[in-house]
Amino acid sequence: MRIISRPLSKHTGVEILDIDLKSITNETVINELNNFFSEYSVVVIRNQNLNPNEFYNSAQIFGKIFNQHNKKFALKENNLVHYISNKDKFEDGKTYIPGAGYHTDHSNDVNPPKATILHAKMLPSSGGDTQFVNMHLVYKALPTGLKNKIKNLEALHVYQSSHSKRKLMSLRNMKNKQPEVTHPLVRIHPENKKTCLYINPIRIEKIINLSTKETIELLDELMLYVRKPENEYRHKWKDGDFVIWDNRILMHKANGDYNMDEDRYLYRIMIQNEL
Repeated sequence: MRIISRPLSKHTGVEILDIDLKSITNETVINELNNFFSEYSVVVIRNQNLNPNEFYNSAQIFGKIFNQHNKKFALKENNLVHYISNKDKFEDGKTYIPGAGYHTDHSNDVNPPKATILHAKMLPSSGGDTQFVNMHLVYKALPTGLKNKIKNLEALHVYQSSHSKRKLMSLRNMKNKQPEVTHPLVRIHPENKKTCLYINPIRIEKIINLSTKETIELLDELMLYVRKPENEYRHKWKDGDFVIWDNRILMHKANGDYNMDEDRYLYRIMIQNEL
C-alpha cells in the first residue's frame, strides 16, 4: 500500500490521503505513518468515521494510550477516550472553551504525553481552527542572550497556574490532583534531536530561582516569539478529521471564534511518551 501525502506548510503538518484507519494492519504502513509523525509533527488523516472504540484502536498505531487527568470528560464507552465540547459550562454558567490559549498538553505530568489525537465528530460551519506552533523554530529565533538566559532554567508546572488568564475545569476529584513537577525550559526532542523551547503559561507556576515578577516577565517575553505567525500551522477542521500532533515540539491553541449555538464536538486521546 502506497501512502499519498502532501505537506500543509513549509515546516509543520502533513495530510494523508485515501486511507482508512480501521483497515490498517500492515507494519510497513504503520511505520510509515509514525515516520510522518516524527518528521512533520502534525499528521492529518481526512474522512474517518470512528466510534470511540475504533478511535481507541486506531490511536494505538502511534503508541500506548496515556491516561488523561480529568475523568470528567471521559466517555462511558471507553474511559481512555475523552471528549471536547463547547457545550460544557463553568459553575457560573460561562461557556468553557477547551484548549483556549497557547499550551502543551498535560505538562504537569512527570512524563507528559508525547502526542494528542483529536477526531472531529461535529463542527461549526466556520471558525474553531487549531493553531500549532513549532517550538524548535521558536527556539531558533530567540536572541543569543535569551537562549543563554534560559538554557539551564527549570519551571514548576502545576494543574492550574495562579498567573494564567485561562481558567481550567476543576478535576472531578481534587484528591487526584496531579503532583507538581519541574521541566527544563529547553529540551532536546528524543527522536529528531531538535532543540525546543518547552513552556506552558497555563501550567507554569514559577521558574525555579526566579521571583514571581521575573517569572511572569520572562514568560511574557518568550510568548512574543511563540505568537509569530511564521512559526505556525493553522488547521481548519473538516468533518471526520483525525489529527495527531507532537506535544514535545509543539504548542497549540483552539479558537472560540464561532457561533456557540452550533456544536463543536471531538474525541480526544493522548499517547504515552515511552522514550
